[in-house]
Amino acid sequence: MLSSTVSAQDVSDRIQPELATQVAEPATAPVHAQNWMVAAANPLATEAGAQILRKGGSAIDAMVAVQLVLGLVEPQSSGLGGGAFLLYWDADAEELTTLDGRETAPSAATPKLFLDEIGEPLQFFDAVIGGRSVGVPGTPRLLEAAHKRWGTLAWPELFESAIRLAEDGFPVSPRLAGLVAEESESLARQETARAYFLDDLSAALAGDGLLKNEAYAATLKLLAANGADAFYKGPVAEDIVAAVRGFEANPGVMRLQDLKNYEVKAREPVCAAYRAYDVCGMGPPSSGGVTVGQILGLLARYDLTALGPESVATWRLIGDASRLAFADRGRYLADTDFVPAPIKGLLDPAYLQERAKLLEGEARLEAAEPGEPQWDHAFNYADGAAIEFPSTSHFVIVDRDGNVVSMTTTIENGFGSRLMVRGFLLNNELTDFSFKSQEDGRPVANRVESGKRPRSSMAPTIVLRDGAPVLAIGSPGGSRIIGYVAEALIAVLDWGMDVQAATALPHVVNRFGTFDLEAGTSAEDLQDGLEALGYQVEVSDLNSGLHAIAIGPDGLSGGADPRREGIAIGE
Repeated sequence: MLSSTVSAQDVSDRIQPELATQVAEPATAPVHAQNWMVAAANPLATEAGAQILRKGGSAIDAMVAVQLVLGLVEPQSSGLGGGAFLLYWDADAEELTTLDGRETAPSAATPKLFLDEIGEPLQFFDAVIGGRSVGVPGTPRLLEAAHKRWGTLAWPELFESAIRLAEDGFPVSPRLAGLVAEESESLARQETARAYFLDDLSAALAGDGLLKNEAYAATLKLLAANGADAFYKGPVAEDIVAAVRGFEANPGVMRLQDLKNYEVKAREPVCAAYRAYDVCGMGPPSSGGVTVGQILGLLARYDLTALGPESVATWRLIGDASRLAFADRGRYLADTDFVPAPIKGLLDPAYLQERAKLLEGEARLEAAEPGEPQWDHAFNYADGAAIEFPSTSHFVIVDRDGNVVSMTTTIENGFGSRLMVRGFLLNNELTDFSFKSQEDGRPVANRVESGKRPRSSMAPTIVLRDGAPVLAIGSPGGSRIIGYVAEALIAVLDWGMDVQAATALPHVVNRFGTFDLEAGTSAEDLQDGLEALGYQVEVSDLNSGLHAIAIGPDGLSGGADPRREGIAIGE
């Protein structure tokens, strides 16, 4: 519950009307620019990136500034205590690189981490809240690694906007205030989180509406002066470990050595051919690039342009293609530093062409089972069981030199583990592992293991045509990220929508057999037709956060998801 001086309703009621000015009116047309652009989920973060680009900074410089402000103004979604996946197009080298800043399991973690005393999987939120769910954060190392490789401005300069906003105060957005009200009981379970999110935020709403985070400013100053080592060693690291291990109701097993040993990894991009394009994303431990690529590959033989976005037949194809891809995902994809994955086999056009035959006709697919892709060698996996809840954030940046950033960043569930340290929240990323480690004697690929990175659905994407980028896109949304991104790609590449229309397109998602339709949108018009085919249908709010930039001969076009508070800015 909230403190005795404020209730959840108080927080909602105190959202002052003037604070709505922080949230831009939903765009109805894309933003156009000639030189550079940034699109992110909060106007203050977008402006921080724009300030860097106006100074002549690189897309990577702007990425650092955007992430640092996002960690302040939408702390429930991402921050220093989480992880991220970065796709980066180097215009000079004409090369796409992906950096893996995913959290890792502590060295003391075992496959029994999320099992109770009789060997049964814990309930999800029994595992989430507290230290057990916290993985070793990767975001600070990722920011530093990318800046060392591609940054142009001085490292401390990138911290200025976030430090200023943290010290002077920032307007609490309606979204943040509402989410705090919803999570007031869980946030109250740690004193530090309770004091900031319930007491300080409530006082800000009752006063001038500006929320300060002096602890976060102090942490940023340490990082600005000393680099990421200030996070992974010394007092900050000690406080992280103390919070993780000291939460008595659900302690974790992280050690100082786990933080000291953390490394960002450069990995091979995963690219799939679709129409005249190469759709490139992040490989394992993310399942996003492979699964989006599979969905598109399964659909390549069908004329989605002719069918159009309002046809039940269109969504039957997209939905069942997604189900087939998710079946493969659940069995085969995990951190490839620990288990082999048949990535080439899963994206092999011949394999996808054969699987696509299951979509023929007009009837729904009765069952979606994993396929049998070609392996480099034999391996026998069981299907995993992992839950991903929608939080996270995504942003895209193009600088004046044509360098492109597409980055998805997260602390997993909204407000992560609910543990707050030095002004930022710690993730609950370990709950992205399968809680069960084996089935009928066969191991689950995405089981918990010491030092392993949990499987993710994050799908930062850069689309190439003739070897050059034409679109950068991505979204938050838990395991629905994959459907949101695939849908938006089809909207742009098949239906010719601009990026603003594509980010605003009503959501229709099918992962495991049930169609999720976005409430209050034209997606509800599909319900009767889908139910007539035999599908179970659920209508609910589907809160994505798509941000996209299209790159063309006439310049840049940016789109921001109207379901969030973000904007695109360019010049």
